[in-house]
Amino acid sequence: MEITNVNEYEAIAKEKLPKMVYDYYASGAEDQWTLQENRNAFSRILFRPRILLDVSKIDMTTTVLGFKISMPIMVAPTAMQKMAHPEGEYATARAASAAGTIMTLSSWATSSVEEVASTGPGIRFFQLYVYKDRNVVAQLVRRAERAGFKAIALTVDTPRLGRRESDIKNRFTLPPYLTLKNFEGLDLGKMDEANDSGLASYVAGQIDRTLSWKDVQWLQTITKLPILVKGVLTAEDARMAVQAGAAGIIVSNHGARQLDYVPATIIALEEVVKAAQGKIPVFLDGGIRRGTDVFKALALGASGIFIGRPVVFSLAAEGEAGVRKVLQMMREEFELTMALSGCTSLKEITRNHIVTDWDAPQARLVPKL
Repeated sequence: MEITNVNEYEAIAKEKLPKMVYDYYASGAEDQWTLQENRNAFSRILFRPRILLDVSKIDMTTTVLGFKISMPIMVAPTAMQKMAHPEGEYATARAASAAGTIMTLSSWATSSVEEVASTGPGIRFFQLYVYKDRNVVAQLVRRAERAGFKAIALTVDTPRLGRRESDIKNRFTLPPYLTLKNFEGLDLGKMDEANDSGLASYVAGQIDRTLSWKDVQWLQTITKLPILVKGVLTAEDARMAVQAGAAGIIVSNHGARQLDYVPATIIALEEVVKAAQGKIPVFLDGGIRRGTDVFKALALGASGIFIGRPVVFSLAAEGEAGVRKVLQMMREEFELTMALSGCTSLKEITRNHIVTDWDAPQARLVPKL
């Protein structure tokens, strides 16, 4: 079967992967309402395309924290990719580099920062969980710096792990032939089996629940790398991130895996963008499966987006070739959406190109000039 869109990889991954692994990647928290809503919310945003504009040349390039990339579509951090495919994060790193975009490596990767750096050139960010032992954190950040990573994406929505019922039922744990490579030498690379989710037990034992805004400033004392605050959903926290000196914000609900019944990220995005007031860039992850979704996010003020599950599902299905294909399909769909909306560069994508079901009724008819 010829794959014609990103969504088709999920069914292939479900067939290929052990149930425990597929469920870990696919599931959300509790009732999984936010998991569905992350996708459904995009369908409540419609286009207002402009016509009779010369769209023969389209430029999708952009810069993120000063780094030039080929398109505003980047790779989100997803843990334990060697559960999906033997090459895991190596394959993803090569595919992102080939696509001319950024890969974010998870703290809980099954390949270390050094191993990913060894795959060749590429712009890479490092996603960080803050452990109770701050020496572990400082050591990890220094290793990421030495390995050439360009930014830290600090995940702030996980003082405890969300209740993922599939993982509890499956007694999820990292397969015995794999380790959390970044922590291997620190005796923190293995995950013990537990009476519920092995990952939940690991998080409870290792992750620092006292994490606060002071720690964003503490991180700035141990690294020169720019810090993105990942997990912001409100205007209040967006303002706090600006005050704390963050270099950017990632609007994220952790793939709907933490607190259920939080809004879809695309719904929360505009509030965060307005609160940031253009002082720092705002990015988005969660639910993006189409080039049309990318356009909608940019129209609502995002500077770029990150995709997670499409990467692990395509990795499971076809390895590096699958990830390359996902990035290429997303790119082509986004380019087509730009052309059919009458936009030839990212700066031409505006709020006037869309209408949402939360706009006032008159706004549907008369756009704000």
